[in-house]
Amino acid sequence: MANTETALKEALASIEGATGAALVDYTSGMALGTIGGSKTFDLNVAAAGNTDVIRAKIRTMEHLGLKAEIEDILITLTDQYHLIRLLTGRGGNGLFLYLVLDAKRANLAMARHQLKRIEESLEV
Repeated sequence: MANTETALKEALASIEGATGAALVDYTSGMALGTIGGSKTFDLNVAAAGNTDVIRAKIRTMEHLGLKAEIEDILITLTDQYHLIRLLTGRGGNGLFLYLVLDAKRANLAMARHQLKRIEESLEV
């Protein structure tokens, strides 16, 4: 089982094109851990903003009466992919992994697969 720091380091090191990763509490909007980012890309701001994305999707699903669970949310920009994966394991309720990828270098299918594997090994 990996702790937060180990899991985020693994995400950045093992996922091709990853430029930043965070573990975020979407009830508070607070990042519990971050790695990567840059002077022009603040992961804490992005993490907080993406909590609104999750809350909006959950509300919409409730209004539609959908009983399914969100696996992940993908946001594609012209030069980046933003992958949001809600944690489903023990102790993961209300948390998500957030991964920023360089679209030119990333393999999105592999990134999703590897992020799921990292989630399964994460001990919160």
